[in-house]
Amino acid sequence: MRSIWNGNISFGLVSIPIKMYPATEDHSVSFRQIHTADGGRIRYRKICELEDKQIDADEIGKAYEDADGALIPITDEDLAALPLPTTRALEIEAFVNASDIDPLQMGDAYYLGANGTAAAKPYALLREALKRSEKVAITKYAHRGRERLGMLRVVGDAIAMHRLLWPDEVREPAGVAPKEKVTVKPAELDLADMLMATLGEVDLSELHDEYHEALEAMVAAKVSGATPTAEPGERPTGAQVVDLMAALKDSVRSAKEARGEPLDEKATVTELSDRKAPAKKAAAKKTTAKKTAAKKTAATKKTATKKAAPKKAAAKKQPGKRGA
Repeated sequence: MRSIWNGNISFGLVSIPIKMYPATEDHSVSFRQIHTADGGRIRYRKICELEDKQIDADEIGKAYEDADGALIPITDEDLAALPLPTTRALEIEAFVNASDIDPLQMGDAYYLGANGTAAAKPYALLREALKRSEKVAITKYAHRGRERLGMLRVVGDAIAMHRLLWPDEVREPAGVAPKEKVTVKPAELDLADMLMATLGEVDLSELHDEYHEALEAMVAAKVSGATPTAEPGERPTGAQVVDLMAALKDSVRSAKEARGEPLDEKATVTELSDRKAPAKKAAAKKTTAKKTAAKKTAATKKTATKKAAPKKAAAKKQPGKRGA
């Protein structure tokens, strides 16, 4: 694997020489532009506007265009002389929990390999420290003419780095969510939960790029002179879902059929409101019982009051008799 960047990881006063390697590759097929009339290749040539002639790659440099359109030449030496520690090093700024990183910030991934025998020990030290802390390292570095943000984490026995966007490079989702006010019914949520449970989990290593495979098969057929026989895929209709409940039920049924699970036609989805009904009934019973008890208590007090009244009257008459 060919490295794309050489430098050091600065871990406090510890310096770790490393090489950076691409950690991923895509399935893209490179198409060339051709002249449809005769199949000739269409190529781009880099032309100098002043001399109106093609320029070789070793004659091409960089320049900064200011607001007036003037071009200011910038050399590699100018960039290397910038007073920044990140020009040839990954400067570790802090250690944070991986959950603190917004997935929207994450970009390309790279492997960082130890550059030389002397780098093995400090490399292993940083790797084991990251493992034990269960944290990731936030780093700054300069690459391709700009300072960038990165996240270091452990992958197997290696240290990997994910390029991060700066926080102000992530746009707010203004105007993306539906403007219409909608209400999601509890029964619809129940069906969505059932669909999620039916679809279950998946081993990502089992997923493959079907489009890429079909494209390669089509190219192979053309190379051999055969006519591609693959049927075109279904086009999405874009129609709106009229009955959301019916669509969810059909989705659950299809997912179960795809997984070979038995279909329970009698099974119904219990709405959240129905689940709360027993609790409401129990609460109602408690309320009724309290009211009944209160009525009984009030009746008892009235009866006691009625019985006590004659006694008090009798008690008042007794002193009169004694005086006589």
